[in-house]
Amino acid sequence: MQKGAIRVQTENIFPIIKKFLYSDHDIFLRELVSNAVDATQKLKTLAGVGEFKGEAGNTDITVSLDKEKKTITIADRGVGMTAEEVDKYINQVAFSGAEEFVKKYKGQENGANIIGHFGLGFYSSFMVSSEVEIFTKSWKPDTKAVRWECDGSPEYSLEETEKTERGTDIVLHINEESEEFLDEHRIRTILEKFCRFLPVPIFFQGEQINNTTPAWVRKPSELTNEDYEKFYKELYPFSEPPLFWIHLNVDYPFNLTGILYFPKITRSYEVQKDKISLYSNQVFVTDEVKNIVPEFLMLLHGVIDSPDIPLNVSRSYLQGDPNVRKINAHITKKVADKLDEMFRNDRASFQEKWDSIGLFVKYGMMTEDKFLEKANKFHVMADVNGKDFYTLEEYRTAAAALQTNKDNKLVILYATQPVQQDSYVRAAEAKGYKVVKLDTLVDAGFINQMEMKWENVQFTRVDADIADNLINAEATAQSVLTSEQEELLKDIFGKQVSRPDVKVELKGLQATEQPVIVTRPEFMRRMKDMAAMGGGANAWMANMPDEVTMTVNGNHPVYQSILKEKDAARQEKLVHNLADLALLSQNLLTGADLTAFVQRSVELMGKE
Repeated sequence: MQKGAIRVQTENIFPIIKKFLYSDHDIFLRELVSNAVDATQKLKTLAGVGEFKGEAGNTDITVSLDKEKKTITIADRGVGMTAEEVDKYINQVAFSGAEEFVKKYKGQENGANIIGHFGLGFYSSFMVSSEVEIFTKSWKPDTKAVRWECDGSPEYSLEETEKTERGTDIVLHINEESEEFLDEHRIRTILEKFCRFLPVPIFFQGEQINNTTPAWVRKPSELTNEDYEKFYKELYPFSEPPLFWIHLNVDYPFNLTGILYFPKITRSYEVQKDKISLYSNQVFVTDEVKNIVPEFLMLLHGVIDSPDIPLNVSRSYLQGDPNVRKINAHITKKVADKLDEMFRNDRASFQEKWDSIGLFVKYGMMTEDKFLEKANKFHVMADVNGKDFYTLEEYRTAAAALQTNKDNKLVILYATQPVQQDSYVRAAEAKGYKVVKLDTLVDAGFINQMEMKWENVQFTRVDADIADNLINAEATAQSVLTSEQEELLKDIFGKQVSRPDVKVELKGLQATEQPVIVTRPEFMRRMKDMAAMGGGANAWMANMPDEVTMTVNGNHPVYQSILKEKDAARQEKLVHNLADLALLSQNLLTGADLTAFVQRSVELMGKE
């Protein structure tokens, strides 16, 4: 029997490993199973080049649990190790940089990112074990099986043992603090999380827990739509089928495979982020991929697999690297090209999906200028009825004649709530204007960004002013009222509408337009909307009183009868009700004011 000390030229490193190696103790199982897969793949490689000439036989990996003995065993039939290889790979290599590591990182609060080059994956086993045994037999002919044992101190033993089959068994004797890992359900859950797509069959308690050939490792030409949808269901069992998907398959200048799915987004906008999983050679790493996938595509679902993404020893944190930036740019391009292809090849289908696609497209246009350049060709704006769709250039062609203002800017009229804003939409359409619907979570920010990025474009919400003033604030229609009648009407409105946030003006609009129109100027309303979304230092602005303009249409026939009313009190109540109706249409009548309006309406209905 060989006895010795693991060659560490400093104080005991094991407590440091246990504290710093991984923030999540579950990782130990992933690391050991991954090592078993590596050993199995190495055997297949040796067989492929003719070095291993024996019979490979069954190369499944098994994970077994013995609650009575308090052990977990990970067994493979891979290349195995000789005594010399155990001494080299277990006792030496892992600690080649130990002294430097201890000096540099001792005492740090979080070592999760700092052990990336020390080869310590196997030693994650000591986070949960009071003792670890290795039983291994090399694939090489005429070699003896050996047993290695260590109790978590620098002391180890290495001796010959009896083992008939090639491969390695690692036996973990679970410590008292980690007996939670002796639960069968817990182990199964960990294996299904980290090992569900490993390329070698993994068995636990007699049942295979992994799919060795997930869709992303197969060639796109081999897959049908049903295959892609089946894999999506495997990833997200309770989700609706995806809208479409993009299969990534790059081998130069970096290796990248994966499938990104566009999920169907419900009208409630229950958007789910962090649904993309990162794998390295089919080993699950993390679902935190914001450095790899552009921010605007974090709403996608799916899988990315790349061995070229640099990871620390825990494989859970991405480090800055040129490959990451290249992959990010490539994914952006692939998504843009796919959307452009869909738009050109089947625009009708593209537009049917726009409610879901639009959120991604707009977010991308706001945050990625390279994506913006491509997206300008396929970004569309739906009219308020959802029947007609316009690209920017199509909208310009359709609307420029009537909707170009004095500053030579195209005014894009939009509604955020077409049903609530119906009267404003109708008034605009009566003038021949094109009104589009912009009602998603990102539209407030999108509008501001596009006014800066699109040339000579201005957005104006359809209720920002009376229809006559939406393009240019130059309404000149004359009122049919006499000057005395106008003054009387202004005086009555002034008495009945005493809110400091409401400015009353009288104009002569078309008789068919509303008797009172409440509008909220675009600039202040937009500032408040942005403040409400952004929070932070400008959150106070969201609580400022609305800036409201109440336009009295003196040409509406109702005022002829109101002005003839002999009962001054009734006259005032009729005017007050007209004003309240206009405020109500914009959700600006609440609380006691709304209660008073209801009571007043009932009272007026009871009088002849």
